[in-house]
Amino acid sequence: MLYLRIVTDTLISMPYFKIFLLLFLFIHISFSPNTEVPIGSKIDEYQGVSIYYNGHDFKKVSGRNVTADGYNLGLRYQCVELVKRYYYERFHHKMPNAYGNAKDFFDKSLGDKGFNKKRGMMQYRNVREYQPKVDDLLVYDAYEGNSFGHVAIISEVTETDVEIVQQNMGLKTRLRIPLVHFYQYWTIADYNILGWLRME
Repeated sequence: MLYLRIVTDTLISMPYFKIFLLLFLFIHISFSPNTEVPIGSKIDEYQGVSIYYNGHDFKKVSGRNVTADGYNLGLRYQCVELVKRYYYERFHHKMPNAYGNAKDFFDKSLGDKGFNKKRGMMQYRNVREYQPKVDDLLVYDAYEGNSFGHVAIISEVTETDVEIVQQNMGLKTRLRIPLVHFYQYWTIADYNILGWLRME
């Protein structure tokens, strides 16, 4: 055992052995089987509605998803496609305007609370007196690096945070965001949140 330890310590201390080891690791990693999740794979589920993987490029497009009765759900595996499919499958809700980027789901011309005619849902602004609820549709405005905005579904509300479920954010289908209640105002404390839409 002592002899084996001396030989091992000697080899590791030799410069060419370290180079060989690094070369071996490089080749092993380079030629290992690809463990990437295939585009379109189901990676999560919320209330019986599947969430699919769109890779690491949020701009990737894999065709349009249209229901059997012709309703446009959006581009496959994008964030918009998930929320529209969710409200269609769970509530049989068809949005009057079946197109648009994520940021377009929020009508900035409405006041603190109003009916969003294009989406057929009530709309609430962030940092107001209206508390978010489970199944609300959360809308992010465009931000640096993403001119389309983002949409997600609120899946849980506690006194201190909300959980959202989302698609087209890599493998991160769920995210918890702080919820602040200050005097009569409620704030989902994340950047670029415009507000939320609700089935009523």
